[in-house]
Amino acid sequence: MINKLIFLFLLFSIVEASANVKEKIIQNLKSTNNLTFNFEQNVNGKTENGHCALSYPQKIFCKYNLKNNKILVSNGKSIVIKTNSSYYLYPLERTPLNLILNKKFLINKIENLNERILDNKFVNFKFFEEDFEVNIFFDYNTLDLIGWQTTDIYQNLSITFLNSVEKNQKLNSDLFDLPQQN
Repeated sequence: MINKLIFLFLLFSIVEASANVKEKIIQNLKSTNNLTFNFEQNVNGKTENGHCALSYPQKIFCKYNLKNNKILVSNGKSIVIKTNSSYYLYPLERTPLNLILNKKFLINKIENLNERILDNKFVNFKFFEEDFEVNIFFDYNTLDLIGWQTTDIYQNLSITFLNSVEKNQKLNSDLFDLPQQN
């Protein structure tokens, strides 16, 4: 009987701790207006890195550390990927970033998902929405967003790791203006 009581106590403690982490991540997201971070991105085996500023709702500016001066910018409605020699304009809603950059959507999803705790270092939430598979990762200790993995309708796998994450920095709103085509 004692063994059963100890088992039940441990089980309830684990469930409570797990729910506590999830609720803390939601609270952290609610208090986050923007993030700045360095990133490393792997798209179908090709690795790139750089620095981003993300502002909720649905704005992001990323400058890649590449010779072609690649930038990625979303103004909340459209997304532009620009280099010295190319310019691509997409509706944001047709990309997985539309989901990742939508804080209210993420909070709603997280509230209704079970989290996976990986090595007591990362907390992962996985969901499918529209034609996208999305994995979101948070740091177990800081509760900050530290990455995502997406698979799009063409089965392209994109993995993005964030580091040196800073929250609620003063950002210039002009940063999210779409660049003009050359």
